[in-house]
Parts: sequence; C-alpha cells; structure tokens
Amino acid sequence: MAISVFDIFKIGIGPSSSHTVGPMRAAMAFANKLEQQGVADRIDRLQIELFGSLGATGKGHGTDKAVLLGLEGEAPDLIDPAMIPERLAAIREAGTIRLLKRYPVRFDQQADLRFHRKVLPYHSNGMRFSVFDDKGTELLLADYYSVGGGFVVTGREAAADKLTHHDERLPYPFKTGADLLKLCAANHKPISALMMHNEQAWQGENQVRQQLLNIWRVMQACVERGIREEGILPGGMKVKRRAANLYKQLIGEIPRQTPGLPVGTLEWVNLFALAVSEENAAGGRVVTAPTNGAAGIIPAVLHYYWRFCEGASEEGVIRFLLTAAAIAILYKENASLSGAEVGCQGEVGVACSMAAGALAEVLGGTPEQVENAAEIGMEHNLGLTCDPVGGLVQVPCIERNAMGAVKAINAARIALRGDGSHFVSLDKVIKTMRETGADMKTKYKETSRGGLAVNLIEC
Repeated sequence: MAISVFDIFKIGIGPSSSHTVGPMRAAMAFANKLEQQGVADRIDRLQIELFGSLGATGKGHGTDKAVLLGLEGEAPDLIDPAMIPERLAAIREAGTIRLLKRYPVRFDQQADLRFHRKVLPYHSNGMRFSVFDDKGTELLLADYYSVGGGFVVTGREAAADKLTHHDERLPYPFKTGADLLKLCAANHKPISALMMHNEQAWQGENQVRQQLLNIWRVMQACVERGIREEGILPGGMKVKRRAANLYKQLIGEIPRQTPGLPVGTLEWVNLFALAVSEENAAGGRVVTAPTNGAAGIIPAVLHYYWRFCEGASEEGVIRFLLTAAAIAILYKENASLSGAEVGCQGEVGVACSMAAGALAEVLGGTPEQVENAAEIGMEHNLGLTCDPVGGLVQVPCIERNAMGAVKAINAARIALRGDGSHFVSLDKVIKTMRETGADMKTKYKETSRGGLAVNLIEC
C-alpha cells in the first residue's frame, strides 16, 4: 500500500499524534460509520474504552478530549484549539454527545469512558467504541488502533496488516533505502523528485506544492505562537514555558542570563524546537512530523535552513519535505513511528533521521549522502525510551526535540563532508531500531511506568 507525503505530515492539535490526532480521527470514523449503517438515530448510550498506552497515559495526553470531539465530527486539522475547553465543558454539563453534531446521545464520562492498561490484540494504542439502544442491546462495536503519527487502522485492517487505504500504482515504488538509491541512480533523479512524481498519483504537481507550502506556513505560525506565549503549561506539573524568554534574550530585548556566552546558530535552533514543542504540549496546532511528540524537530531544522543557509528558497522547502517524507515512509514500512510500540526512537529518532536526510538533500547532497545523513540521525538515537513524566508530553519531550534538531543538523554536516559511503546502511539501522523496540520493556514505551517518569516522581 502506498503512503503519501500528506500521510506523514498532518496538521493537528497537540499533545500527541498517537493519543490525540489518531483517536480523534478514529472517533469521527466511528461516528460516520454509525450514520452510514443507519443506527445513529437509535442510540441511547455510548461507551468508549481506551487500551494499552492510551489507557495508561491517555488522560495526560488528551485522548479523552480527542475522542469526544471526534465523535462530534471534529477533524484534528480543522478544529480551533481555542474552542476546545468550551466544547468539552458543554458535553460534560449536558451529559450528552451530539454525534456528528446531529444525533444527541446521553453520555456520562465517569461511567462511559474507561481506561484499561491491558492491550488489544494488534497494537498498544487500542480503542473500542460500543453503542446501545434504549433496551441495552448492542447496536455496533468497533475497534480502532492509533498506530503512530496520526495513522489509524480498524481492527480488521490491523489483522490484515494494512497501513493505509491508498492503492494507486506509483511510478517509483520503493520499500527500502536500497530500493530508493537504485531508483535515484537509474533515473538520475534526487529523492525529492521521485517523491514528487509519486505524489502525482493522487493530485497535480501544483496542488502538491501548494499543500507542502501550507504545511510550512503552519510550522512557521506554530513557531511564531511559541515564541510569544508565556506562562505555565497545562497538566498540573507546573512546567514553565521557556521559548518566549529565550527569544527575548537572543534578540537583546532582555539581558542574557549568561552574558559571557555568545549567541550561536544552534541557540536559534533550540528556540525553534522549544517553541513548537511547547505549543504542542499546550494543545496548540502543530504538524505531525512524523508525530506530535517529535513535532519540533522538522520545523526547527527547516527554520535553520530558511534563516541560515545560503540560497534557501520555497523550492528548497518543498524538496526538504518530500525527502523527509520518503525517509519516514521507510520507517513506517519497515519499523514503526509509534512511541508506544518502539519507544521514543520511533518518534524523536525518526524525526531526527528525516530532518538530517532532508537537510543534506537541500544543501546539495547526493542520494548516497542523504541516506548516510538519515542513517547517522537514527544510529545515535537507537534505544531511546519514551518515558513521559506524569503522562504529559513535556518532560523530557520538549528538550528532547531541541536535542534531536541539533543532532540532525550535525548528522547532515557529517554526511556532506563524506562521499556517501559508510559502514552501516539506513536499512540496517531501521531493522536494528525495530528489533531494539521489540526488545525494549513495555514500561519504557509511553506508559509512564519506567525511566524518568517514575524516578523523577520518586525523588
């Protein structure tokens, strides 16, 4: 099954693509299914069950909010984040969910929204929706899985191992990094050009370009919001937003906290990553890149390219995003983008790999150098655990995005100083990442039951 660049880069709300974007999409799909099957107007009661990682950290990650809004027909890329608290308060006060804004169904959140640590058969991010008539008879039950990066599959699709619904024949199909390099060599094209041709299986080139530039505008707007907003992030841990203060230091509006330390390019990269990650943690509008937990890395490296690299252009931005998506597809096809499945190496590690390879391409790298940069980006994130303190996408997630962005830039620079030949291939490192994730204890995979999530609290 083919995966589009716009399956990788989705506009949505924070704080987690697996816990917020995916569940919202799943809930809306279920509501549409109820209407299509003609039972929406016969429902008396609705029950939602969240399993595995969604059950363990769903409250901190906003899964409960996402599924309620999705059932009411809200899409993660269109909803106004500012209206969310009001909408949720109305649901709770009325004790009613209006499916697709048209069908009122009684709903007691305390009784009808349940969190389970046990796992459904096919993935650790499982959801089950059930509806009943006024006699208590079950009208419909459906399972969905949020499998990372906002991707959603039904229980039937998960059993068949289907990732997407696209079945168009691509001009340049690839499944591995080796396939990609062979295609580039045979057709004398960079990775971004192959991806652009593939995207035209679904829509015209001008549409692809405009949509990619819109993704870039959303990333820019997110950074702008992030460097303005101040205060405490939601969730109860009282984590203070830092991007606004850092920005004021960098532009000289307030004194630097370390006067003898010169301002360097990487401090701006840190700022860009922190700004996006704080917006994500606050539930703002971000781009899954490839996930919300790692949403600060691609925008930070793109801003680095835009502001500090000679010859930066919108054409370069388009090529960057196309190349990054190609790399993400390799991970999606051969490993995972889910922190609940393989730890944070599947989120920050993949984003670092994507950004490194994409930056190498727009700075003039060959396909071999791009593949090398992507490999370096992941090789030095292998084994990275997902251990969010308090079940929130804040500590260590926000700083981890800044570190991932800096690492991506350095990976690209190392690769560009070489000729593309290297010891470990990208395919080998992806295979190693998948195996490392399989070996990783469950408590280190987005459950908040291991690592910093428990040691910080205990201290």
